[in-house]
Amino acid sequence: MPFWYVVRSKPKHEHIAAANLERQFGLEVFLPRLRLEKLTRRGLVKQVDPLFPCYLFVRCVMDERISDLQHVSGVSKIVRFGDKIPQVSESIIKELQFHFMADDTLVVEHHLTPGDAVTVTEGAFAGLDAFVLKNLPARKRVQILLEVLGRPTPVEVRREALLTKKNTLAEVVPALAAPHRQERAGVRV
Repeated sequence: MPFWYVVRSKPKHEHIAAANLERQFGLEVFLPRLRLEKLTRRGLVKQVDPLFPCYLFVRCVMDERISDLQHVSGVSKIVRFGDKIPQVSESIIKELQFHFMADDTLVVEHHLTPGDAVTVTEGAFAGLDAFVLKNLPARKRVQILLEVLGRPTPVEVRREALLTKKNTLAEVVPALAAPHRQERAGVRV
């Protein structure tokens, strides 16, 4: 009977390992991903990153596939604890799949609310920290409070010019931080 296992990929090769496992062996692979905004040297960049960098889930009969898994391009190794290769509970995978559809990425939208700490990423105020005063959705702008010449000054900037200072996954994807109960097809999960 097949079970879920964790495979470690080479850095930045999760998608390559997943594609090779699916294409070469027809294995079921789950690679949860997030679409995030990141501040880089080039400015604010939107990119897709794995939820668990360098790790993906594979469903197989381990005794039959152990040598195949170890020699697939993109795969570094199978996660082990000593000589034991642990199985991942089906309920954990189902919970992750509920939030991260198998073939889709979860888009993390940053909804700015008054009081949120932000960093300006472009323009004359690039690199300065500020606080959100209010959203101006009709103009696709945000009013922030900056300290200019030692005085707090309200300034309007484009939403895309701001990076939130929420750094933890629990803050960015709150649905994963708290346990919940959902009714699906009459079955309580």
